[in-house]
Amino acid sequence: MAADYALDFAWYGDDFTGAAATMEALTFGGLPSVLFLETPTAAQLARFPGLRGVGVASTSRTENPGWMRENLPDAFRALAALRPRVLHYKVCSTLDSAPHIGNIGTALEIGLGLFNNPWVPIVIAAPQMRRYQAFGHLFAGVGAAVHRLDRHPVMSRHPVTPMDEADVAAHLSRQTDVAIGCLTLEDYAAGADAALAALLRQGVRAVTLDEMDAGSEAEAGRLIWQASDHEPLFAIGSQGVEYAVIRHLVARGLHQLPPTPASRGRAATPMMVVSGSVSPITAAQIGWARGNGFTTFALDAAALCRGEDVIGPLQAQALAALRSGQDVLVHTAEGPGDPAVAALAQALAATGRDGAAFNQQIGETLGRLLADLTRAAGLQRVVISGGDTSGHATRQMGIFALEALVPTIPGASLSRAHASGDFDGLEIALKGGQMGSEDYFGWIRDGGGARG
Repeated sequence: MAADYALDFAWYGDDFTGAAATMEALTFGGLPSVLFLETPTAAQLARFPGLRGVGVASTSRTENPGWMRENLPDAFRALAALRPRVLHYKVCSTLDSAPHIGNIGTALEIGLGLFNNPWVPIVIAAPQMRRYQAFGHLFAGVGAAVHRLDRHPVMSRHPVTPMDEADVAAHLSRQTDVAIGCLTLEDYAAGADAALAALLRQGVRAVTLDEMDAGSEAEAGRLIWQASDHEPLFAIGSQGVEYAVIRHLVARGLHQLPPTPASRGRAATPMMVVSGSVSPITAAQIGWARGNGFTTFALDAAALCRGEDVIGPLQAQALAALRSGQDVLVHTAEGPGDPAVAALAQALAATGRDGAAFNQQIGETLGRLLADLTRAAGLQRVVISGGDTSGHATRQMGIFALEALVPTIPGASLSRAHASGDFDGLEIALKGGQMGSEDYFGWIRDGGGARG
């Protein structure tokens, strides 16, 4: 007999943009969902009848295992109390993590301790996003090319969690003693249920799932949905978890995809963007924006670190540009080679400040700047670039929930903000540093919407 579920999914995102991407995958897949910035109250939930998914965004990707052990159990219990069929710990599709920071193994151990599941599915791949897993190894598309994760031009050189291992189980085994196995494409062809049973007999407690195309994605979704028939299932992965289940349900004729929402149009100009990302992908987007009508300003993070007043003059210049009808973009750096990155490193060394704490200060500073300028200029649409920046900045704006409005690239839709103050109803897009087409900021300025 199937369990009594109130939701299909509840998820806890290890960063803000990733949590928003899961909401998008569900909502545009026909399962209405809302993302909250904190565990929602009953009154907040009551504002959204008919939900099939509820998520909470966090900063756990930037936290240490001690923080995770202190905070994740209560967060998981609160989401479990909403009676979801699948409780999903959402991680990045490029597996950003390490033993000392963003430790996914710690989350796995906590989930196994709280949920009576024989096994935990781990789905990092998401073919819609050009994230693939074959025989346990993760691949990710960049531009026209697809790279194995340890040869990825961005992730192999990530400043905090550089990826030197493409085998998902091997990477996560550095973070936990839990036995992790893999169901491969060959296992699917021969019979995944028998292969899974064999792994469990060997003492495996978590299993990574290969995905390369629609068929293997649907098979991964079947395994997840089947495992949650009689009891809530704890799962780990990217929004590939949701994509896989929806693919399975559609393939079985149990669910129908809705029409894709249309663009919101250009009526919300002028628009403002703040970026705390140092990704080369974001750098290209900043360059495109500068050449296509945006007025760009650099926030001098090194001077901010030294305690200098850089915000007052910057705010005055940006407000003048917005009031004259110009779209504005404020950034901290244009890629890892920007001299601003080295200057900040020198300033941190000279002042003895903690880099992680100062990165949070940058995100909060950008959030306050965006809030002040949105209010002063009466903006209706804004963008925040950078996963960690998005989490810190939105909290400065009093936003407590987001609803996806229209898609762009997978994982960076245009959303509606729900807030207790001035920003209720604001249209906002949140973009991870490694995501998006070169013209992404212009795409949002034009109202978003899927492209053919």
